[in-house]
Amino acid sequence: MLKRISTLSIFLLATMFAITTFAKSKPQYYETRVYSFKNAAQKTVVEDYFKNAAIPAYNRAGITSVGVFDEADQKDGLKLYVLIPYKSLEEFSKIGAKLSADAVYQQAAKPYLDTDHTMPAYERFESSLSVAFKDWTTLKVPTTTAPKSERVYEYRLYESHSEAKGNKKVDMFNEGGEINIFVRLGFNPVFYAQTIIGGKQPNLVYMTTFDNKKSRDEHWKAFGADSEWNRIKVLPEYDHAMTKAETHFLTPTEYSQI
Repeated sequence: MLKRISTLSIFLLATMFAITTFAKSKPQYYETRVYSFKNAAQKTVVEDYFKNAAIPAYNRAGITSVGVFDEADQKDGLKLYVLIPYKSLEEFSKIGAKLSADAVYQQAAKPYLDTDHTMPAYERFESSLSVAFKDWTTLKVPTTTAPKSERVYEYRLYESHSEAKGNKKVDMFNEGGEINIFVRLGFNPVFYAQTIIGGKQPNLVYMTTFDNKKSRDEHWKAFGADSEWNRIKVLPEYDHAMTKAETHFLTPTEYSQI
Protein backbone atom coordinates (compact mmCIF):
# COMPACT_ATOMS: atom_id res chain seq x y z
CA MET A 1 0.00 0.00 0.00
CA LEU A 2 2.85 2.40 0.93
CA LYS A 3 4.62 1.63 -2.33
CA ARG A 4 1.42 2.41 -4.25
CA ILE A 5 1.00 5.74 -2.45
CA SER A 6 4.65 6.58 -3.05
CA THR A 7 4.34 5.87 -6.77
CA LEU A 8 1.24 8.05 -7.02
CA SER A 9 3.00 10.87 -5.16
CA ILE A 10 5.97 10.74 -7.52
CA PHE A 11 3.62 10.85 -10.52
CA LEU A 12 1.73 13.85 -9.16
CA LEU A 13 4.95 15.71 -8.33
CA ALA A 14 6.29 15.02 -11.83
CA THR A 15 3.01 16.26 -13.32
CA MET A 16 3.09 19.50 -11.35
CA PHE A 17 6.77 20.03 -12.25
CA ALA A 18 5.99 19.60 -15.95
CA ILE A 19 3.08 22.05 -15.81
CA THR A 20 5.16 24.59 -13.83
CA THR A 21 8.00 24.30 -16.35
CA PHE A 22 5.62 24.95 -19.25
CA ALA A 23 4.15 27.94 -17.42
CA LYS A 24 7.59 29.56 -17.04
CA SER A 25 8.41 29.46 -20.76
CA LYS A 26 7.14 31.85 -23.42
CA PRO A 27 4.01 30.62 -25.22
CA GLN A 28 4.43 29.10 -28.64
CA TYR A 29 2.28 29.95 -31.66
CA TYR A 30 0.68 27.25 -33.81
CA GLU A 31 -0.20 27.46 -37.46
CA THR A 32 -2.83 24.89 -38.37
CA ARG A 33 -3.51 24.14 -42.01
CA VAL A 34 -6.34 21.97 -43.31
CA TYR A 35 -5.91 21.00 -46.96
CA SER A 36 -8.91 19.84 -49.00
CA PHE A 37 -8.55 17.63 -52.08
CA LYS A 38 -10.70 16.45 -54.93
CA ASN A 39 -8.78 13.23 -55.34
CA ALA A 40 -5.92 11.11 -54.00
CA ALA A 41 -3.51 12.36 -56.68
CA GLN A 42 -3.71 15.90 -55.29
CA LYS A 43 -3.16 14.63 -51.78
CA THR A 44 -0.06 12.74 -52.88
CA VAL A 45 1.49 15.96 -54.24
CA VAL A 46 0.95 17.77 -50.94
CA GLU A 47 2.14 14.84 -48.84
CA ASP A 48 5.33 14.57 -50.92
CA TYR A 49 5.79 18.31 -50.49
CA PHE A 50 5.71 18.16 -46.70
CA LYS A 51 7.74 14.96 -46.49
CA ASN A 52 10.51 15.91 -48.94
CA ALA A 53 10.56 19.71 -48.98
CA ALA A 54 8.66 21.58 -46.27
CA ILE A 55 9.46 19.61 -43.10
CA PRO A 56 13.21 19.37 -43.87
CA ALA A 57 13.24 23.13 -44.59
CA TYR A 58 11.34 23.95 -41.40
CA ASN A 59 13.81 21.81 -39.46
CA ARG A 60 16.78 23.62 -41.06
CA ALA A 61 15.17 26.88 -39.96
CA GLY A 62 15.00 25.64 -36.38
CA ILE A 63 11.31 24.71 -36.40
CA THR A 64 10.85 21.17 -35.14
CA SER A 65 7.96 18.85 -34.29
CA VAL A 66 5.88 19.52 -37.41
CA GLY A 67 2.80 17.32 -37.44
CA VAL A 68 0.98 16.01 -40.52
CA PHE A 69 -2.20 13.99 -40.08
CA ASP A 70 -4.91 12.22 -42.03
CA GLU A 71 -8.49 12.53 -40.85
CA ALA A 72 -9.43 9.02 -39.79
CA ASP A 73 -13.05 8.98 -40.94
CA GLN A 74 -12.78 11.59 -43.74
CA LYS A 75 -16.25 12.73 -42.73
CA ASP A 76 -15.72 16.10 -44.43
CA GLY A 77 -14.02 14.77 -47.56
CA LEU A 78 -10.38 14.07 -48.33
CA LYS A 79 -8.23 16.27 -46.07
CA LEU A 80 -4.77 16.64 -44.61
CA TYR A 81 -4.09 18.43 -41.30
CA VAL A 82 -0.77 20.18 -40.71
CA LEU A 83 0.43 21.62 -37.38
CA ILE A 84 3.49 23.90 -37.38
CA PRO A 85 4.81 25.25 -34.05
CA TYR A 86 6.68 28.58 -33.79
CA LYS A 87 8.64 29.93 -30.85
CA SER A 88 7.36 33.46 -31.48
CA LEU A 89 5.35 35.67 -33.83
CA GLU A 90 8.65 36.90 -35.23
CA GLU A 91 9.64 33.38 -36.22
CA PHE A 92 6.24 32.90 -37.85
CA SER A 93 6.54 36.18 -39.77
CA LYS A 94 9.99 35.32 -41.13
CA ILE A 95 9.47 31.72 -42.24
CA GLY A 96 8.18 32.70 -45.70
CA ALA A 97 11.35 34.65 -46.46
CA LYS A 98 13.51 31.81 -45.16
CA LEU A 99 11.79 29.30 -47.42
CA SER A 100 12.17 31.63 -50.41
CA ALA A 101 15.92 31.87 -49.72
CA ASP A 102 16.36 28.11 -49.20
CA ALA A 103 17.62 26.75 -52.53
CA VAL A 104 17.28 23.11 -51.41
CA TYR A 105 13.67 23.73 -50.46
CA GLN A 106 12.87 25.56 -53.70
CA GLN A 107 14.17 22.63 -55.74
CA ALA A 108 12.45 19.94 -53.68
CA ALA A 109 9.16 21.88 -53.58
CA LYS A 110 8.87 22.39 -57.36
CA PRO A 111 6.19 19.72 -57.93
CA TYR A 112 4.04 21.52 -55.34
CA LEU A 113 4.90 25.15 -56.09
CA ASP A 114 4.82 24.88 -59.88
CA THR A 115 1.55 23.00 -60.39
CA ASP A 116 -0.48 24.22 -63.33
CA HIS A 117 -3.87 25.86 -62.79
CA THR A 118 -5.47 22.98 -64.69
CA MET A 119 -4.00 20.45 -62.21
CA PRO A 120 -3.68 22.21 -58.83
CA ALA A 121 -2.10 20.45 -55.84
CA TYR A 122 -5.21 21.07 -53.71
CA GLU A 123 -8.64 22.60 -53.87
CA ARG A 124 -7.89 25.07 -51.07
CA PHE A 125 -6.40 25.12 -47.62
CA GLU A 126 -7.71 26.90 -44.56
CA SER A 127 -5.26 28.18 -41.99
CA SER A 128 -5.41 29.57 -38.47
CA LEU A 129 -2.95 30.90 -35.93
CA SER A 130 -3.28 30.22 -32.22
CA VAL A 131 -1.29 31.04 -29.10
CA ALA A 132 -0.51 28.45 -26.43
CA PHE A 133 -2.21 28.57 -23.02
CA LYS A 134 -0.13 30.02 -20.21
CA ASP A 135 -0.29 26.71 -18.31
CA TRP A 136 0.82 24.65 -21.34
CA THR A 137 3.09 26.96 -23.28
CA THR A 138 5.07 24.40 -25.27
CA LEU A 139 3.98 21.65 -27.63
CA LYS A 140 4.75 18.23 -26.23
CA VAL A 141 5.42 15.29 -28.55
CA PRO A 142 3.35 12.42 -27.11
CA THR A 143 5.09 9.59 -25.29
CA THR A 144 3.77 6.39 -26.80
CA THR A 145 5.23 3.31 -28.44
CA ALA A 146 2.01 2.41 -30.22
CA PRO A 147 2.33 2.07 -34.02
CA LYS A 148 1.39 5.31 -35.78
CA SER A 149 -1.29 3.49 -37.75
CA GLU A 150 -3.13 2.60 -34.52
CA ARG A 151 -2.80 5.90 -32.66
CA VAL A 152 -5.71 8.27 -32.22
CA TYR A 153 -4.93 11.99 -32.11
CA GLU A 154 -8.04 13.84 -31.01
CA TYR A 155 -8.18 17.44 -32.23
CA ARG A 156 -10.92 19.50 -30.60
CA LEU A 157 -12.18 23.01 -31.30
CA TYR A 158 -14.43 24.68 -28.72
CA GLU A 159 -16.46 27.69 -29.83
CA SER A 160 -17.90 30.33 -27.49
CA HIS A 161 -20.68 32.83 -28.14
CA SER A 162 -18.58 35.85 -27.03
CA GLU A 163 -14.97 36.84 -26.47
CA ALA A 164 -15.60 37.15 -22.72
CA LYS A 165 -16.95 33.61 -22.47
CA GLY A 166 -14.17 32.34 -24.75
CA ASN A 167 -11.65 33.74 -22.30
CA LYS A 168 -13.55 32.10 -19.44
CA LYS A 169 -13.23 28.71 -21.13
CA VAL A 170 -9.49 29.28 -21.44
CA ASP A 171 -9.43 30.18 -17.73
CA MET A 172 -11.24 26.93 -17.01
CA PHE A 173 -8.31 25.01 -18.50
CA ASN A 174 -5.71 27.12 -16.66
CA GLU A 175 -6.90 28.45 -13.30
CA GLY A 176 -9.84 26.06 -13.18
CA GLY A 177 -7.53 23.06 -13.39
CA GLU A 178 -8.96 21.30 -16.45
CA ILE A 179 -5.45 20.79 -17.87
CA ASN A 180 -4.42 19.12 -14.61
CA ILE A 181 -7.24 16.62 -15.00
CA PHE A 182 -6.17 15.74 -18.54
CA VAL A 183 -2.59 15.18 -17.36
CA ARG A 184 -3.55 13.24 -14.24
CA LEU A 185 -5.77 10.88 -16.24
CA GLY A 186 -3.06 10.25 -18.84
CA PHE A 187 -4.55 11.95 -21.90
CA ASN A 188 -1.05 12.58 -23.32
CA PRO A 189 -1.79 16.21 -24.33
CA VAL A 190 0.10 17.72 -27.27
CA PHE A 191 -0.99 21.37 -27.03
CA TYR A 192 -3.69 23.77 -25.82
CA ALA A 193 -4.15 27.10 -27.59
CA GLN A 194 -6.51 30.00 -28.18
CA THR A 195 -7.13 30.97 -31.80
CA ILE A 196 -6.15 34.55 -32.63
CA ILE A 197 -6.50 34.43 -36.44
CA GLY A 198 -8.88 32.11 -38.26
CA GLY A 199 -12.52 31.14 -38.62
CA LYS A 200 -15.22 30.13 -36.13
CA GLN A 201 -14.07 32.66 -33.56
CA PRO A 202 -13.91 32.94 -30.65
CA ASN A 203 -12.51 29.46 -30.11
CA LEU A 204 -9.80 27.39 -28.50
CA VAL A 205 -8.16 24.24 -29.83
CA TYR A 206 -6.28 21.37 -28.28
CA MET A 207 -4.95 17.91 -29.08
CA THR A 208 -4.71 14.74 -26.99
CA THR A 209 -3.23 11.36 -27.90
CA PHE A 210 -4.18 7.74 -27.34
CA ASP A 211 -2.68 4.38 -28.28
CA ASN A 212 -5.92 3.31 -29.96
CA LYS A 213 -9.67 3.98 -30.12
CA LYS A 214 -10.42 1.74 -27.13
CA SER A 215 -7.95 3.66 -25.00
CA ARG A 216 -9.49 6.94 -26.13
CA ASP A 217 -12.99 5.85 -25.11
CA GLU A 218 -11.78 4.59 -21.72
CA HIS A 219 -9.98 7.85 -20.99
CA TRP A 220 -13.02 9.98 -21.77
CA LYS A 221 -15.20 7.71 -19.63
CA ALA A 222 -12.82 8.29 -16.73
CA PHE A 223 -12.84 12.03 -17.41
CA GLY A 224 -16.64 12.17 -17.28
CA ALA A 225 -16.65 10.36 -13.94
CA ASP A 226 -13.82 12.38 -12.39
CA SER A 227 -14.86 14.15 -9.19
CA GLU A 228 -12.71 17.23 -9.85
CA TRP A 229 -14.17 17.64 -13.35
CA ASN A 230 -17.68 17.32 -11.99
CA ARG A 231 -16.86 20.00 -9.43
CA ILE A 232 -15.46 22.62 -11.81
CA LYS A 233 -17.90 22.08 -14.67
CA VAL A 234 -20.81 23.42 -12.58
CA LEU A 235 -19.01 26.49 -11.23
CA PRO A 236 -21.10 29.58 -12.13
CA GLU A 237 -18.15 31.47 -13.65
CA TYR A 238 -17.87 28.82 -16.38
CA ASP A 239 -21.56 28.63 -17.19
CA HIS A 240 -22.05 28.57 -20.99
CA ALA A 241 -18.35 29.24 -21.55
CA MET A 242 -18.43 26.83 -24.48
CA THR A 243 -21.36 26.60 -26.90
CA LYS A 244 -20.13 24.17 -29.57
CA ALA A 245 -17.54 21.40 -29.72
CA GLU A 246 -15.96 20.11 -32.92
CA THR A 247 -14.00 16.84 -32.80
CA HIS A 248 -11.65 15.37 -35.41
CA PHE A 249 -9.92 12.02 -35.10
CA LEU A 250 -6.53 12.16 -36.76
CA THR A 251 -3.91 9.57 -37.70
CA PRO A 252 -0.27 10.71 -38.02
CA THR A 253 1.42 10.16 -41.38
CA GLU A 254 4.55 8.01 -41.30
CA TYR A 255 6.72 11.14 -41.67
CA SER A 256 4.88 13.26 -39.08
CA GLN A 257 7.16 14.51 -36.30
CA ILE A 258 4.36 14.49 -33.72
